Amino acid sequence: MAGLTSALNAGKTSLGVNQKSIEIIGNNISNLNTEGYSRQSAVLTAYPSMNFGGFFIGQGVVVSNISRDHDVFVTNMLQDKSIEYGLYNGQTQALSELERNFTIGEENISTEINRYFDSWQELSANPSGLVERDIVIQRGELLTEKFHLAVNDLNKVKTNINDSIVSKVDAINSKINEIADLNDRIFTIEVQGQTANGSRDRRDTLVKELSESLGVKTYEDKQGMTAVILNNGLPLVQGNMAMEIEAIPNGSDVDLVLHVGGVTKPLSLRSLGGEFEGLLKMRDEFIPELKDDLDRLAWEISGAVNEQHFAGAGLDSVTGRNFFSINTGPWPAPPGPPDPWIDASRNIGMALTDSNHVAAAAAPTPPATVAPGDNRNALILSSLGEEYLIDGSDTFGAYYGKITARVGLAANMNELALIGAEDAMVQLQNVRDGLAGVSLEEEMINLIQYQRGFESSAKFLSTVDEMMGSLMQMKR
Repeated sequence: MAGLTSALNAGKTSLGVNQKSIEIIGNNISNLNTEGYSRQSAVLTAYPSMNFGGFFIGQGVVVSNISRDHDVFVTNMLQDKSIEYGLYNGQTQALSELERNFTIGEENISTEINRYFDSWQELSANPSGLVERDIVIQRGELLTEKFHLAVNDLNKVKTNINDSIVSKVDAINSKINEIADLNDRIFTIEVQGQTANGSRDRRDTLVKELSESLGVKTYEDKQGMTAVILNNGLPLVQGNMAMEIEAIPNGSDVDLVLHVGGVTKPLSLRSLGGEFEGLLKMRDEFIPELKDDLDRLAWEISGAVNEQHFAGAGLDSVTGRNFFSINTGPWPAPPGPPDPWIDASRNIGMALTDSNHVAAAAAPTPPATVAPGDNRNALILSSLGEEYLIDGSDTFGAYYGKITARVGLAANMNELALIGAEDAMVQLQNVRDGLAGVSLEEEMINLIQYQRGFESSAKFLSTVDEMMGSLMQMKR
């Protein structure tokens, strides 16, 4: 009778184990498309054998744990590649906007430069014509407006970047807090000898997202809690404590700070990685460099034109007038900082409004006056567009062409790098899914296996029950 009781117990445990295994398979199938989910499996352990009549007889089976398929190496590789992907993705939108602003089409600063110097050429053919003189002034105004528009476009891109940074901070803080909560939950569960598979999956997903956004680094302590730190070592998550990032307006910009244990630490470009590094690189490095080149171009044009115009004379025989109103400072510029062209593209304007004051003629020697057909200064000014060289190598149009080429090259290189990082992410994700993801074919095979096991266990229990019934009948 004792043997049959042991058999009943073995059948009962087998029935329960197969049922639990089927439940785990059902959970795997239901989470087939859940991002970051890792396949779970029942870990089966036999009960200790019992000495019965000189023989050691097994007492059944038990689900001792539920394991989670997980590969640390692949997870770390995905995290690192997410940082790279985030960097290029963060630069994409800004570069696209800059490409639209710095076009190589028909309507740009270069075409306005050409039209401006062409108007001087037309004036040289009829130096006393008031219409031609008005056109020179109008072309000068259009050129200054083009510079102003370019600066405004750059500022709009910076504003969009700042708005993007502010909009992302709340979501990032939410993820930081959730990781700290998950750390606490995982520790509470696993300190009791259980496994927190679902919480670990969710934490891995959040860490991957933070890596893409901030370029964070992580490590796991002995208590199973994940510490999240920035590039400069400042912590975002320490145990179950979460820090907070804040975006603080600073004039037209936005500064990022980290609140750590009552202390506020500024976050610089070197503190961050991923998408935020890309955004700050665009805002604090690439766009200011473009603006500096634009300022240099505006300063060179206004300085070269003013110098020559100053030397010529208008129809009233007066000399010493500037054409553009920008204060160019010493001309040409003395070597060394600070650059004299700071904000030149914003400040460039027209000093001349009267067409009679356009200095198409060479300066007369007093008491002589300007001859109506004197076009000597207009010819020299018209040739500046092709003959004046910035740094001895580039005409005004060529210099602007270098600016547009720089933007286009940066956008193309970023696009290629983004595609490469995305492809690497897809490949790593496929590797991760192959190791830890749910396979419907495999789950269906296991489902049939445990279903057959459940049916066999039920049949086994039914058989033992009949045997026990027969024994009871024999006793009667």
